[in-house]
Amino acid sequence: MSPGRADIRAALLALAARRGPGKTFCPSEVARGLAADWRPLMPEIREEAARLQAEGHVQGFQRGHPVDPATVRGPIRLGLPRG
Repeated sequence: MSPGRADIRAALLALAARRGPGKTFCPSEVARGLAADWRPLMPEIREEAARLQAEGHVQGFQRGHPVDPATVRGPIRLGLPRG
């Protein structure tokens, strides 16, 4: 059974809180924690990260710069919003 949106949301928020301010994580860390076959979850995780970013709960980063997880291509990191 695949995790739902609420599970993904909770896992993203929990990992961001555990890492704390100034620390980031790869979205695949969340996917790996939710399913053994984690790769198919990545689009859903990015979509939920984008929703959380729009709500001001997390921020996407690429090479240290803020990005939109819904539109940026390539690897990203997620963390708590800065300042």
